[in-house]
Amino acid sequence: MLALLIISLLIGLIILRTPVSFAIFGSAIVGLIFLEGPELAVATMETSPFAAVRSNSLSAVPLFVLMAQLMLMSGLLDSLFDAARSVIGRIPGGTAIASVGAGTAFAAVSGSSTAAAATLAQTSSTRMIREGYHKKTATGLVAVVGTLAAMIPPSIILVFYAITAEAPVGDVLIAGFFPGLLVALSLIVVMYLGFLRDRQSAPKGESYSWKQKATYIAQSSPLLLIFIAVIGSIFFGIATPTEAAALGVLAAVILVIARGKWNTKQIGQAILDTVKTTGMIFAIVMSAHVLGHFLTETRVTPTLVSAIGGSSLNPFVIMLLIAAVYVVLGFFMDQIAIIALTVPVTLPIVESLGYDPVWFGIFIVLLAETGMVTPPMGLNVFVVSKAVRINPIVVFRGSFPYVLAMLVIALAFLIWPELVLWVPAMGKQ
Repeated sequence: MLALLIISLLIGLIILRTPVSFAIFGSAIVGLIFLEGPELAVATMETSPFAAVRSNSLSAVPLFVLMAQLMLMSGLLDSLFDAARSVIGRIPGGTAIASVGAGTAFAAVSGSSTAAAATLAQTSSTRMIREGYHKKTATGLVAVVGTLAAMIPPSIILVFYAITAEAPVGDVLIAGFFPGLLVALSLIVVMYLGFLRDRQSAPKGESYSWKQKATYIAQSSPLLLIFIAVIGSIFFGIATPTEAAALGVLAAVILVIARGKWNTKQIGQAILDTVKTTGMIFAIVMSAHVLGHFLTETRVTPTLVSAIGGSSLNPFVIMLLIAAVYVVLGFFMDQIAIIALTVPVTLPIVESLGYDPVWFGIFIVLLAETGMVTPPMGLNVFVVSKAVRINPIVVFRGSFPYVLAMLVIALAFLIWPELVLWVPAMGKQ
C-alpha cells in the first residue's frame, strides 16, 4: 500500500510539472521516511546517488550529447537531404522519401529526437509544402522521422536504458540499428498508401544531373565515416561505447572545421547545452537509484513477479498489457523519465517471462517514441509546428497514421524478438 501511495505521489508531482529528478527523489525520500524512519533515508542519500553515477558506462552520455551538438553545428543534415533528393527526388513522393532517408541517416549520428525534428522541419518540411504536399504530410512525417534518433545508434536514450537495466551498452546500441531501419521503411509504406488514395498529394520533384548527384553525395559522405567510427568500432569490438563516443566527438570536430562551421561562441553554447543535458540525465539516474532502493525495501518487484508467475495469463497477453502501459505513459512523460521509473519494476517481470533485456530496451523505446508525436505532450510535434509556423493540430493529424505503423512494428517485435536480436548476435560470432 505504501508503494502505491508513493507512486501516486510521484505521478501527481510529474503532472504538476515538477522537474522529473526532483519528483522521483522527493517521492523516494518520503517513502523511505515512512518505511523505516529518517535514518534509512539519510543513509540512502549518503550512498545511493554516488553509487548510481560511478559507472564507467555513464561517461558515454556526455560524449554522445556533445557529438550530437557538433553534428547540428556542421549543417550535415542539409547535405543529407540534398543528396537523398538528388537521387530519388524526381519520382512521385520523392521529396518525402528523401526526408525519411535524410532523417534516418542523421539519426545515426545525432542521438537527439527533438534536434533532428527541428532541423529536418526547416529543410524538408518547408520544401515539401512548397512543392505541393499536404501540410499534414509534410509536417507529421518529419515529426515522426525525428523520433528515429532515439532508436538508431548512437542513441542517448538507449545508453540510458542499458545503464538502468544493467545491460551491455554496446549490445543495446547495436540492437537498435535494424529496428530503426524497419520503422523508417514502414513510414515510407504508410506514406505511399496515403498517396494511393490521393495521387495528387504526391508531387513529382525535379531531376538532377549525374554531376549534381555526385556533388551532393560527396558532401554528405562524412556521415558514413562517422557512423563507421562510432558503431563499427563497437560492433567489431575495437572500442567500448565510451571510446567510440570519444571517436565520434573527434570526428564531429574535424567535420565542423572542414565544413567551415567552427565558431567559438557556438562551440561554447554546444558545451553548455551538453553540460545541461548531462546534468539532467545524471540527476534522474541518481534519483531513480534512490527510488529503486525504496522499491527494494518494500519488495514490490518480487511480489509482482510472483503474482504474475502464479497467474493463468499467457506471457504474450502480459506483454501486451505492459506495452499498453508504456504507450499511455508516453502521452504524459518523456522517454528518460519513463525508463527511470518503470524499468526497475518491469524488467524483472519481463525476464521472468523469458524475454531478453536487450530486446526489451528496443521494444519500450519504440513504444515510448510514440509519445513524442501524440497529444498532449508530443514534443516533436510542437517543435515542428513552431519551425514551420503551422497549427500543432495539423501536425498531430499528419503523424497519426505513422504512429499506427510504429505500433504495428512494435507488435512484430513482440511476436518475433529475433528481428531485434539478430544483429547483436551476429556481432558476437
